[in-house]
Amino acid sequence: MKVLAIDTSNFTLGIALIDGNQVIGEYITNLKKNHSVRVMPAIDTLLKDCDTLPKELDKIVVAKGPGSYTGVRIGVTIAKTLAWTLNIPLAAISSLEALAANGRYFNGLISPLFDARRGQVYTGLYEYDENEQLKEIVADCNILSSEWATRLKEWKRPILFIGQDIEIHREALSEVLGELAVFVPYSLYNPKPSELAFLGKNKEEEDIHLFVPNYVRMAEAEAKWLEQQENQKNDESER
Repeated sequence: MKVLAIDTSNFTLGIALIDGNQVIGEYITNLKKNHSVRVMPAIDTLLKDCDTLPKELDKIVVAKGPGSYTGVRIGVTIAKTLAWTLNIPLAAISSLEALAANGRYFNGLISPLFDARRGQVYTGLYEYDENEQLKEIVADCNILSSEWATRLKEWKRPILFIGQDIEIHREALSEVLGELAVFVPYSLYNPKPSELAFLGKNKEEEDIHLFVPNYVRMAEAEAKWLEQQENQKNDESER
């Protein structure tokens, strides 16, 4: 079973091709460049290097967010288009879950995170069980890093933090958690698309027409627009 995985949800652009339990090829960059002009050439190059035709793919797996709103939309749109065109299943995995997979051998809880600005993070809580299956303990959320640390302290267990944005929140997390806070080395900051592929290989397929990204929260512009609309309605009702 050949699975193509696509992750453009953050700065890291990741494409992977697996066949059964073997990683055939993997492409990763961590650059502040426009994914929209790079992802299709990256997919094309990877498939050609792996001597694989698009018609030989059996499934598409995509990182569905949270992350960069634009980045998430790009990946999801391309994944849906490929799955529809090739008439093959599409599976979606949390971008945070894919990142949490980097903590496979950690004996404790895993908290992947992306910076959400203003002291906030996109995060969740995961753990590998006795069968080496990654399980969600706390659903993905958007929360102040200091508040998240306070919640995590109640578990009284070591917490592994993963992600290239951990440096932004290291002080806030360490201040509350102390020695319970463990941070991955630089080499594990970025999600691996091959992990994304394996997570989605056996996951149930999405309805291509109904599937949408998981932003966790609305884009700031959208939230402000809705607030303005609500204020306008209130003003009109008071007249």
